[in-house]
Amino acid sequence: MYIVFEGIDGAGKSTQIQMLKEWLEANGFRVETVVEPTDSEVGKLIRKILQRPDAQSDRVQKTLGLLFAADRMLIMDKLEDESKIIISDRSFISSLAYQGNPEWIGVLNKYVKKPDLLILLDLDVKTSVARTSGEDTFENEQFLTGVRENYLKFAKDYTSEIIDATNGVNKVSSDIKKAVAPYLGICPDCIL
Repeated sequence: MYIVFEGIDGAGKSTQIQMLKEWLEANGFRVETVVEPTDSEVGKLIRKILQRPDAQSDRVQKTLGLLFAADRMLIMDKLEDESKIIISDRSFISSLAYQGNPEWIGVLNKYVKKPDLLILLDLDVKTSVARTSGEDTFENEQFLTGVRENYLKFAKDYTSEIIDATNGVNKVSSDIKKAVAPYLGICPDCIL
């Protein structure tokens, strides 16, 4: 199974992915995690570009769309491994939310694996900005408002579970486990 976590900055994706991974392993599943951008040379270039002051410009966003699609292709073999549950911190759905232009992003990502389950950690923009450092040019209310709206719109196109990320870490984790359990045939009583 390929499970993708999405959400605006500060939603708690990294924390919740680790908690879900540990829980699934405790229930006997083999789990591997991936993160976008990767640690590849392409991923390093993406991280560098994301720090630019003009990172929100249309030209740079189109460049990032291309680079993210290339970076994703580098992890496709991992995502095709059916012996494991793969949990990803972001996917092409991030490109839809952040770069917009669904037709173009769709063409660029034509060959990437679609998630079996999308977990959208939904967070209000004010909380997001308060939780983040503010050093990233994307961590501002105006930009993140549009990104959040895109996430909520695009989540409807996939098998998705929208989780309220404003709750405490343990409550969010419990909500995620309850959402994931039926897809994996885990009994509800196994959810602690």
